[in-house]
Amino acid sequence: MPAPRLHRVAVLVLEGAKPLDVGIPAQVFTTRASMPYEVRVCGAAPGLVTGGDGLAYAVSHGLDALEWADIVFVPGYRFPDRDDPPPAVVDALVAAHARGARLAAISTGAFALAATGLLDGRRATTHWHYTRALMARHPRVKVDENVLFVDEGSVLTSAGAASGIDLCLHILRGDLGVAASNHAARRLVAAPYRSGGQAQYVPRSVPEPLGERFAATREWALHRLDEPLTLEVLARQAGVSPRTFSRRFVEETGCTPMQWVMRARVDLARELLERSQRSVEQIAADTGLGTGANLRLHFQRILGTTPSEYRRTFTRGE
Repeated sequence: MPAPRLHRVAVLVLEGAKPLDVGIPAQVFTTRASMPYEVRVCGAAPGLVTGGDGLAYAVSHGLDALEWADIVFVPGYRFPDRDDPPPAVVDALVAAHARGARLAAISTGAFALAATGLLDGRRATTHWHYTRALMARHPRVKVDENVLFVDEGSVLTSAGAASGIDLCLHILRGDLGVAASNHAARRLVAAPYRSGGQAQYVPRSVPEPLGERFAATREWALHRLDEPLTLEVLARQAGVSPRTFSRRFVEETGCTPMQWVMRARVDLARELLERSQRSVEQIAADTGLGTGANLRLHFQRILGTTPSEYRRTFTRGE
């Protein structure tokens, strides 16, 4: 089987760029033998770009990198609500999108994408501190302030810096599959999956002992997905009542316990389809989904595809 095609990633550094926002896509998609990506960090022109937080970036590429890239990341930058990026940058982003490149913003990089008009009429998000400013400056954008990231196909946006990791892993999962995404998450020591619909921040603090206990319960459940996992079983493991567990779990993760379990089971099924020759029936049993028919039902509902099609798409040659 032929090797997967190389994906070309440009990270566009604007004046005042936030260092963590720049580093996330550069590290997740780092050029290495195990990852079919090539990364180029660029600016409005080659040379030194003054960043935020006392740092500067020496970039080797100018806007020509956007003509080359399949994916263009726009990291967050300081004072995005004051001025739009230079016209040449806006034009280059529009041209890259027209050519078929995906545009992905981290944090306040959403303001740069909004300046192109490509977010008009679409859902988008940004750092929670700037959501109101994005609504005011670009009223045609459907700003969602309660999610970690938004995938609109050819344009993607994420909230604060840490959710940029979630967005990058989401893109990687779509490009290469769950196994590659989980490998990258382990390398980053990051959560392998946080859904885009998860809240940016918890409106009411979860008490620290409970937060630690729920994290341990989730880890416990991940090793027992083939077993019956009901709300009562999870609550008992966490040492709280089902009502308390359900309420606090939603506050902490943005989804119900059973929604989380289902997504974990589907993700495990995806990885088994990618990395093993087990039958659909065997995988359904191994992941707690019961029958092949049930696995197919949830694949179609959540992923819009069948297990067989998924396996054909993501099975890679050695």
